[in-house]
Amino acid sequence: MPEAGVLELAKDLIARRSVTPEDGGCQTLLARRLSAAGFHCESIVCGEVSNLWARRGAARPLVCFAGHTDVVPPGPLSEWRSDPFVPTIRDGRLYGRGAADMKSSIAAFVLAAEAFSAERPGHSGSIALLLTSDEEGPSVDGTVRVVERMKGRGETIDYCIVGEPTSVRAFGDMIKNGRRGSLSGRLKVRGVQAHIAYPHLGRNPIHDLAPALAELAATQWDRGNEFFPPTSWQVSNIHAGTGAGNIIPGSLELDFNFRYSNESSDESLQARVEEVLKKHGVDYSLEWTLGGKPFLTRPGKLVEVVSSAIRKHTGLAAELSTTGGTSDARFIADICPEVVEFGPVNSSIHKLNEHIALGELETLSAIYLDTLRALLP
Repeated sequence: MPEAGVLELAKDLIARRSVTPEDGGCQTLLARRLSAAGFHCESIVCGEVSNLWARRGAARPLVCFAGHTDVVPPGPLSEWRSDPFVPTIRDGRLYGRGAADMKSSIAAFVLAAEAFSAERPGHSGSIALLLTSDEEGPSVDGTVRVVERMKGRGETIDYCIVGEPTSVRAFGDMIKNGRRGSLSGRLKVRGVQAHIAYPHLGRNPIHDLAPALAELAATQWDRGNEFFPPTSWQVSNIHAGTGAGNIIPGSLELDFNFRYSNESSDESLQARVEEVLKKHGVDYSLEWTLGGKPFLTRPGKLVEVVSSAIRKHTGLAAELSTTGGTSDARFIADICPEVVEFGPVNSSIHKLNEHIALGELETLSAIYLDTLRALLP
């Protein structure tokens, strides 16, 4: 598989300004290439978001590559060594926004799919690509909408590889075989505003919340397990008062988030928080937002196949991990029993001068190709 093919496609994608929810024409380019390789391509537009579902074959098993064509904003252009949307090669690295997260993975997907289709035109099973321009944003009109449509049509996926940049210290050292759930809450505590010199005429919501807040911060929600660390609860924002130094505030707002293991559920965490608040007599209202439930792919065929391909091409035994934030794998897990994430080194993602080592491009595509060969013999 010639490196130039992967490199040139990665450069073409990086050159397209696709800051969330923009796609910048990436999916049109990819659909044209995939159509030429025998894929049926379906564009699914939801609001400002572009999604692409491309499938070759109708039989099972269905192996899907998933990813996102959108990128985060580049930040101050003056602090980049080169224009973030002009792909630039320096010192054996390809620089540009999306180079690591995750346009190089998408290029590697496509090259692997093209190579496999040419090598085995009558292959067993099916190959698919699921792409969105809404992963780096609110993630409400992207992959989740495609999954909803597939559910409605009774379609499922057997194996899915998401091209998120998972490698940490060296390319190939980590596979994500799950992610923690994310549950956020916005708490509003009601008090009574009054002059600070007459506290008996008011009710301080800060004082009311303090004992409950201390208990919530000290709570052990679960112990985690062999795949997940213990559930974490963190306050991100708190506000009360008018700014004046002589007024008891009439209300308090607090934002918090759970990153939770599969030892807890969103329902159990909500119930426990509200139990603590009621125990301390807090007068409150609480709005919950479920960012995603935890998912886990236990060691099995997909993990074994991807691990074997990584070992063959890098010499590394990839560690299985569920650390980090959320990804679109949380939606795909609803229709796919085996989902993993694997991609480039993530040390430069969302940073100035984002980059990928040139050697990773060809190797990444080779790993994806060997994964197809093993899953669709």
